This record gives sequence, C-alpha cells and structure tokens, in this order.
Amino acid sequence: MTHPTLSPERRTNLRLSSRFDAVGFSEIVRIRNRVMELKAAGRTIFQFEGGEPFFETPEHIKSAMRDALAENKTRYAPSSGIGPLIDLLAEKLATRNRIPCPKDDIVVGVGGMQGLYGAFNSLLDPGDEVMLFSPYWTPTVDLIQMSAGVPVTVDTTAALANGLLAALEAKLTPRTRALLLNTPNNPTGMVFNRAQLEEIAVFAKKNDVVIVADEAYEDLVYEGEHVSIASLPGMYERTITTFTLSKSYGMTGWRVGYAVAPEPFATGLKKSVLYSTNGVSTPTQWAAVAALKTSTDFFAECLAEYRQRRDLLVGGLNALGLTVNPTPGGAFYVFPDIRAFGRTSSELAMELLDKASVATIPGTAFGAEGEGHLRMSYSLPVETIEKGLEALGAYLKK
Repeated sequence: MTHPTLSPERRTNLRLSSRFDAVGFSEIVRIRNRVMELKAAGRTIFQFEGGEPFFETPEHIKSAMRDALAENKTRYAPSSGIGPLIDLLAEKLATRNRIPCPKDDIVVGVGGMQGLYGAFNSLLDPGDEVMLFSPYWTPTVDLIQMSAGVPVTVDTTAALANGLLAALEAKLTPRTRALLLNTPNNPTGMVFNRAQLEEIAVFAKKNDVVIVADEAYEDLVYEGEHVSIASLPGMYERTITTFTLSKSYGMTGWRVGYAVAPEPFATGLKKSVLYSTNGVSTPTQWAAVAALKTSTDFFAECLAEYRQRRDLLVGGLNALGLTVNPTPGGAFYVFPDIRAFGRTSSELAMELLDKASVATIPGTAFGAEGEGHLRMSYSLPVETIEKGLEALGAYLKK
C-alpha cells in the first residue's frame, strides 16, 4: 500500500514540545562521559565529581526489601504511599522538621526529583517566574522550564552580603509565583540559618510568593541546626517541601522520596505522581518503612565520618591554592575558588581530569554565579581523598 507524502504542515509535528527547547544535558554529563572513557582505557581516576553517600544502603533496609518480596508485597499500592510509611513520615515531619501537617498532605514519590517535578508541574502556569538562589542544583532550572516556567536567579553571595529581602525584592515582578530554596545547598554546602529563613519568610508572605523547599541534605548539617522553612509561623500554607531518602540512608538507586504541602498543592502533587508513575514500587516502600525506623545514632556516626572527610579535603585544597572559604556547613560538597589559575571552570575541570586524573564538576554547570569554582564531593573513602589531593598537588606544582 502506498502512503501519501506528508505535507510540510504535517512534518512540523515531528518535533519535541517547545517546553524542551531550553532543557539540555549539562556539563556534568560531559565530565562523566570523559571519566568513563578514561577508565575504559585503564586510567585510575580520583572521582570527586559524584553526588552519592560514601556508604552502602544499611543491611536492615535491604533485609526489609527481601522480606517484602518474600511476603508477596508486590501488588499495586495507593499511588500516594502505603499507610505505614505515611504514618512514619508524619511522625518524622512533626518531631524532626517541626512541620505541622495532616497525613493527607504527604505524598511519596520517586526520589526527591519527582517531588520537585510535581511541585513545579502543579504550581506553574506558562510564563510564571520562579526565583532561585545561584549557584543552584543544575536540574532545578530544567524542571522549571519543563513546566513552562521562567527561572530567575538571585546571586547568593551578593544577597547574603547586601540583605536577602532587598535582593529578592529587586528581582520581583508581577509574574513571580515561587521561590526555590535549597538548604543545605548543592553545590556549595551553604546552610541558611534560622534568621535568614525568617527574612525569606517575610518576603514570601509580603509578596504572596510560594516556597518550594528542597531539603535533600537535611541530615547533613555540621554546625547549628537544619531549619525547615515550612515550620516558621505562617509558612506552612505557602510551602511545598521535598525530601529524599537517597542522601540520608544511602538509597540513591532506590528512588524514593516524599513531599509535603497543604491544599491545593497536595492534590496537585498527588495527581502528578498518579499520572506519571502511579507511585513508588511497593517493595521499595516497605524498605523505606525500615529506613524511617533507623536509630538516630546512625546519623551521628555518618555526620562524624563526613566531617572528617570535609576537613581533610578543605585543608588539602586550601594548601594547594584552591581556596574553600567559608568551610561548607552542610551537604557533602566543597566549591573551591579557582580564579587564581586563570582558566574557566570548564577548562580547568577538563585539564585536571585529563592531566591529573582528578574528576571535578565545572562551577558553570550550576549557573553563571558558579563560574570561577569547581564542585568536589568528599563523600569518598579517606584514602581516595588523600591520593586525589596528592595527584592534584603533583600536577599543580609542575
């Protein structure tokens, strides 16, 4: 049978949605591809570019998954989460985050990413603007743009120096709908303290702005406390908060997280999960139940291990002229200043990878304000950090 030739008008439909025009693959992918090439060629690479916990998933969590499979807990579950997991999350949110929420406001999702996707997907109309502090975690801008929103960056360093309220109001327009807040921050490790969050809350309430809070690294704060902005007076009703089990429990590949928000946002999150993945796999949710029952001693031990690694890497980098100032207060990254070396972050990152076998991420991958820096993770074995610093030193001193 002969098919008629497609008309020019019909051919124009063979394209991506315009929502993807500004969505791409970042320099992070370029670095990782080069790392794989070099390793395949037999090179030993000191991989500071990653973003995963240094420890494996605890055994009691893996055992819970095996038990769930053995007990045939493999059928459809409620798309927003199984009851026992929702119960534990409500307890955790109330006691650790001080977030006052009914259980119906909690939605289990496929990692923290689905929580953020659901937040922007259910919140934004085409052209709505979302403020975000920069440097920022790279995918957030793409998630905003995939939801037909417009990202508007606020220089974090300048805002902290000149006043958060003034910096935010300078970027305010009639199209401003939301502010993305990531604390502890990826890539810098910066932590917003309570006073700073209270200033942001004043801005949000004064200007009717919704907060999307990404708290993926909530359990990795070295000095002071992690404060959820939704716990502040008058903020729960205007905040969508997203969490993940990935960083706290070494569960990056398990893909389980959760979000909490009041109505109407809770319904939006639930619809977004329902019509994208129809929920998280049932056995994985039972593993998450076991994770939520983990002793608090576990977090204290992990934090001590991370602090040791942080201090080792910060001290070594400072000695080499890759200045880290201030020392990061949270997460597991450092963001050293490399401007003294006279290269762009992309140039230096590729140079260090090819010539010193040290993998880092260019700061420009995290927004224009990231230029002049590299992101390096210290979520690595101590021996790897030591050998990586030796390799850096040997190359930079040539």
